[in-house]
Amino acid sequence: MPRTPPPPLDHRVRQNLETLGVRGTGAHVMVAVSGGVDSVALLHLLRFAADDPTMTLSAAHFDHAMRPGSEADAHWVRGLCRAWGVPLSEARADPSPRTEEAARDARYAFLRAAQAGAGATHLATAHHADDQAETVLFRVLRGTGIQGLAGIPPVDATGLIRPLLPFWRVEIRRYARHAELRWRDDPSNQSLDPARNRIRRGLLPAIERTVAAGARASLVRLAQLAREDEAAWEAVLAPLLAEAVHEEDGAVLLVRERFAAYDWPVAARLLRAALRRLATVPDRAGTRMAIEFISRAPSGRTLRLAGGVLITTEFGVARLCRAAENPGEPPPDLPLAVAGGAGEGRFRVGGRERVARWSEGQVQPGGEADSATVCIAADRVAWPLALRGWMPGDRMRTRAGTRPLKKLFGEARMTVAARRAAPALADAAGSVLWVPGVGAAAGLAPRPGERAITLLVSDV
Repeated sequence: MPRTPPPPLDHRVRQNLETLGVRGTGAHVMVAVSGGVDSVALLHLLRFAADDPTMTLSAAHFDHAMRPGSEADAHWVRGLCRAWGVPLSEARADPSPRTEEAARDARYAFLRAAQAGAGATHLATAHHADDQAETVLFRVLRGTGIQGLAGIPPVDATGLIRPLLPFWRVEIRRYARHAELRWRDDPSNQSLDPARNRIRRGLLPAIERTVAAGARASLVRLAQLAREDEAAWEAVLAPLLAEAVHEEDGAVLLVRERFAAYDWPVAARLLRAALRRLATVPDRAGTRMAIEFISRAPSGRTLRLAGGVLITTEFGVARLCRAAENPGEPPPDLPLAVAGGAGEGRFRVGGRERVARWSEGQVQPGGEADSATVCIAADRVAWPLALRGWMPGDRMRTRAGTRPLKKLFGEARMTVAARRAAPALADAAGSVLWVPGVGAAAGLAPRPGERAITLLVSDV
């Protein structure tokens, strides 16, 4: 029985636009047009065959200036858009990129800027199924993971869409010839220098000729299976991320106890998902090193990953943050003298500015210190007092005897960053009377009717 031919390409593209959530939604689609057959066919399909009166269409062209004749291509695209009534945004690289990677980065930077400038909801590129097969094979040869095997996504969260991704190059060319379209041929596509061209023109045809006749279709199917696996992983990770990963002041915090309980594949996925929030993903070796560090390193240790990310263990959490490119020196500490009576003033410790307010009077029992306030017997300390940064060798009297502040910090589970910014209230003899978050020295609570000083510390 003869096979039923597929519906025409324009019909299937319209269906795919609905699948992508574009058709009939009032979308503004900006098409990246190089002048080649694929992008010209895409622009023609959206301009004349989308059958969507709600759609706004525009185009963008970027001249990489990497070969002779590229200016003529830009001129040709300009004329095409004028003839088809499509607004065009264009730019030329200056200086021209020196590598394919740099060219791609420059192109997408321009396209994103053009999309934003035009107010387009979507940016459409003309990647097709052959591009998908070549991408997956290239990544297989480089040892990619499941996420890499997923290949080129049909749509992403930024509005980048690939309406032609399900269709083959031969179908698109057939449509272009049937519509009597003209296009520009890029002579660099005939070169075997870029690795992708060698895959397209040599390796894949050889595989289909000698190993697997349907290799292209199999690679595209592999990408679909990998995307399904990735979607399943995302569903599994969502509740784990909610319970084990938090954000604070631009840093990502991992709950170490929960993290250490996961098997390696789950922990690796969890870590990479957390690091994506800092716009970096380590390789397999970096991931394994980071997991070992987070699980086993004692509190107060720091690991620097490739990509400029620091991981610092802070008791029950691991803090992930970007290393400052030019950290410089923090501003110097500014101590504050605290005299008797009442008053207020500002001080700075560890780069953090605070304000202190104090008053003097007779109080009733119950003047215990909390995290921000202390009440002490005024006649049992050597005046004047000072709010300053803690220093090596500082000790504080406790019910168990005089103990180093460093030891008390550890028992209070204060992070290294918190210790740097921790102020110490000391008297004229150098005795530490109180540290917010740690507590007050023993034997300083005022008795009924005794003269006392109450001090409150807060952020500016």
